[in-house]
Amino acid sequence: MYLTGIGDEAGASLDAQIRATQALGWTTLEARTVEVPGFPKANLHDLPEPAFEQVVERLGAAGVSVCCFGSTIMNWAKTVDTPFEVTLAEVRRAIPRMQRLGTRLVRIMSFKPADEADTIPPVVFERVREVTRRFLDAGLQPVHENCMNHGGMSARHALQLLEAVPGLAWVWDTGNPLFNPDRSQPRPWPRQDPWAFYQQVKPWIRHVHVKDVIWDPVGQREHYTWPGEGQARVREVLRDLLAGGYDGGISIEPHMAAVFHDPTAPTATAEAQFDNYLEYGRRLERLIGEIRADLAAAARS
Repeated sequence: MYLTGIGDEAGASLDAQIRATQALGWTTLEARTVEVPGFPKANLHDLPEPAFEQVVERLGAAGVSVCCFGSTIMNWAKTVDTPFEVTLAEVRRAIPRMQRLGTRLVRIMSFKPADEADTIPPVVFERVREVTRRFLDAGLQPVHENCMNHGGMSARHALQLLEAVPGLAWVWDTGNPLFNPDRSQPRPWPRQDPWAFYQQVKPWIRHVHVKDVIWDPVGQREHYTWPGEGQARVREVLRDLLAGGYDGGISIEPHMAAVFHDPTAPTATAEAQFDNYLEYGRRLERLIGEIRADLAAAARS
């Protein structure tokens, strides 16, 4: 098992992301949005080639690797009405860049569902199968995130997608169930149960995003907390994974200083965002240390 983090949660610039990784004593980051001098920030697979070359050079000089591409492929900003060529072009750009960086995992999704949808349209299965096939043929592993997408509508929908797409794996996001409705239930849809959802997709998990959330039923919105202090069952999930010999990445996504998918959310200064990322990583390390101590004590008793 190794610790990592979604780099742009520490800051937009690649330099900030590298500094945060090194300050935590980690050797890898999960790359999503990146900014290098002379170019606007963009997802790693959307950077112009000269900007990507800077990324390769700077990461290499720093001794930092990229464990996962946090791609925008079929994400919540796209629907089934988005031309599929947009998705295929992202896949074509991502594959050689992943191979160049030695990155095996790529986070994908399955398009934003319609507001009242409670089933996965056949075209979603077809497109996720095609994207998955292309990555697997290149020796790369796509991992689907439970988020605001068709596969994230409930544990039942996640299993439908996994069963319909050979070779697809999962990135478990601990916090997302708290603000997503369980569309497998009768209306009005309740919020998802993070522990129940986790248990259903556990056999397919190859990567983990740690964010913790408290859901406000009155304000109908989520509030992000330090790991282990919310309702996302972070401690229980990590304990279960570690007890079972999980050997993948655990990636921090604090969302406490900036929320990537919510432009209306308040943002902190760059310095505060950087410091929050470091504190979040250190708190996660302490939490994992406590869990390991508990597991060791239980094994001795």
